[in-house]
Amino acid sequence: MSTVPAAPGDSAGRSGAERSGPSFPDLMAGGTFVVLGLAFAIGGSRYDIGSALRMGSGYVPLVLGTILALLGAVIVVASFRGVDPTVANADRGDIPWRRMGLLLAAVMFFGFTVKGLGLGPSLLVTTFLAALAGHGTRPYRATIIATGLTVVCLIVFVALLQLRLSVIGDWLGG
Repeated sequence: MSTVPAAPGDSAGRSGAERSGPSFPDLMAGGTFVVLGLAFAIGGSRYDIGSALRMGSGYVPLVLGTILALLGAVIVVASFRGVDPTVANADRGDIPWRRMGLLLAAVMFFGFTVKGLGLGPSLLVTTFLAALAGHGTRPYRATIIATGLTVVCLIVFVALLQLRLSVIGDWLGG
């Protein structure tokens, strides 16, 4: 009987037998991506698709939905490769509730106030809240980030793309 030396980086006690079935979280996440991607692709295909140079209203949902479904399928297939128990049971630390709450508040604030306040003030507050959600970002730095991103967004969307968005809304007398 011949013995085969272990590959570099493999520990002697680790073998393929230690790996269990599919990773349930990866399987569920991949399946969710497939379902959502197919829903968007099917929904987008009901609109005018056009071409890459003259995109119709269904082009972007169809393309992005297809990409999402394909990435989900890759995740589903990868979930069946097995899970290294040391990775599956790794301590990932506490859940960052404060940062998740700030991001949720930023998105909701923008959605509820963009018409009333206008694009400028809504973007400023939204990007400030989102910047505060960053790991270790202080209010001074969040203010600089929010101001810079707001200016860039206003230049791109209002000046360059000429989207008809009110910079200052009715609530502020705009």
